[in-house]
Amino acid sequence: MPIRILIADDHTVVRQGLRMFLNLDPELDVVGEAADGRQALELARQLLPDVVLMDLLMPGMGGVEATAAIRREMPDVEVIALTSVLEDNSVIGAIHAGAIGYLLKDTEADELIRAIKAAAQGQVQLSPKAAARLVREVRAPESPEALTERETEVLRLLATGFSNKEIALKLTIGEKTVKTHVSNILSKLGVVSRTQAALHAVRIGLVNPG
Repeated sequence: MPIRILIADDHTVVRQGLRMFLNLDPELDVVGEAADGRQALELARQLLPDVVLMDLLMPGMGGVEATAAIRREMPDVEVIALTSVLEDNSVIGAIHAGAIGYLLKDTEADELIRAIKAAAQGQVQLSPKAAARLVREVRAPESPEALTERETEVLRLLATGFSNKEIALKLTIGEKTVKTHVSNILSKLGVVSRTQAALHAVRIGLVNPG
């Protein structure tokens, strides 16, 4: 089954351009377009896409608010935030809201496609520059509840970019068990997304930023 994508951007030309080249890949299927955050939320409810490409600066309901609502109501829908500048504080807000990652709008087409496919698998991928910026801003509590040895290993693999299925194979455990570990990790760290957990792993030196 192709990966179902919803594009949210207030510029028609951007949406059309994204749809055009994404649909060239047989593994991807753009199922809808939204011109603002509120429409993105409504279409996400109707279409249940696998991945939402979310512009952050839109009129009315912005991308950060829409990301938070989508992740709260539909936790299986992953959101990739799009922004024009790395320093945009909206990016920090999007990660707090539960986005699995973000891309700059000048990202190459092939890199965007790889990121979408990774997001659909629940994989966290952060460029070193982005991780260095985010790790200073998106922080878990200073004294989070201690992780077990197994949870620490799951966090390391998660932060390295492994999906739940890949973690299960690596550790020779069931995928449902991995999901339970991930849920416990998020709860103990006091974060809402895999990306925030991965940033915490970078911050404490469990993995390298790259």
